[in-house]
Amino acid sequence: MQNVSRHGFREIADQLRQAIIEGRFPPASFLPPEPELAEQYGASRSLVNRAMQVLAAEGMVRARQGRGTMVTWLPPLTHSPARYSREIRETDGARGAFDAEIRAIGLQPEHEITAERTAPPDTIADAFGLPRGQANCLVRRRRLLASGIPVRLNASWFPLDIAANTVLEDQEAVIIGGVKSALAEIGYPQTAATERVAVRPPTEAEANALEISPERTVLDIYHTGQTAGERVVEVTTTVAPAHYLIIETRFPLI
Repeated sequence: MQNVSRHGFREIADQLRQAIIEGRFPPASFLPPEPELAEQYGASRSLVNRAMQVLAAEGMVRARQGRGTMVTWLPPLTHSPARYSREIRETDGARGAFDAEIRAIGLQPEHEITAERTAPPDTIADAFGLPRGQANCLVRRRRLLASGIPVRLNASWFPLDIAANTVLEDQEAVIIGGVKSALAEIGYPQTAATERVAVRPPTEAEANALEISPERTVLDIYHTGQTAGERVVEVTTTVAPAHYLIIETRFPLI
C-alpha cells in the first residue's frame, strides 16, 4: 500500500475499503495497529481513527477488545431457492446450506445452538394450525458465525408432536444437512416452501448479537416449509445484516 501523505480520513477509509474488498486484508483478519497505519499514510492517529469509524459504520471492520480491528466484510452470499437442495445442504458433511456457503468462501462456519419447548408467537402458532398461547412447539435457536464473525440469527420452530424427543431437541447434535434433512429422516420430508423478506432496523438484542451498529438495516426472512400433504412442519425466521445477503429468486412467466 502506498504512503499517501496529507490525505483526509475519507481518503484513508477509501483506500482501506478497497484493500479489504480486493482481499489484501481477508475476512476475519486484523488490520495493522492504528499507529502503524498512521505512519504508513503519513497521517495523524486521529485521522486514522476517524477512518476506522467510517468503516465500522459500514460493517467493514469491528474493534475486538485486546486484539485490534477485525475485518468483518464478507462477499455477499446469494440467498436463493437453490440453497435448499439436499445436495447443497449436505455438501461434504455440511450442517445445512449455511455451512456449505461459508466453506465455499474459505471461512469456518460456527454454530451456537439452544433448543427448548415453548409457546410460539401467535403468527407461528397460526401457521401450524395450533392453539395460541400454549407450549406446543420446539424452537431451535442458532447464532451463526463465519470464522468468528456473526452473520445470522436463526430460530426454527416445529410442532411438538413432530419434534419432541428427536434429534431436533438435542442442541449438541451435529445434524448433517440441517433441520430439513432431520425432518425428512423422522418422516416429514418437505416438498414446498415460501419466504417473505422484510427490511428493518435491528432490535437492540439483535444488534448486540450480530455485533452491528443499531443504525444498520437487517433482512428479516420468514420461511415456512410444507410436506406433500400441505402440512406446515417448519417455520424459520432469519435475521441477517442486509449487506451480507443478495436475494435471488426464479419464477415462471405465464
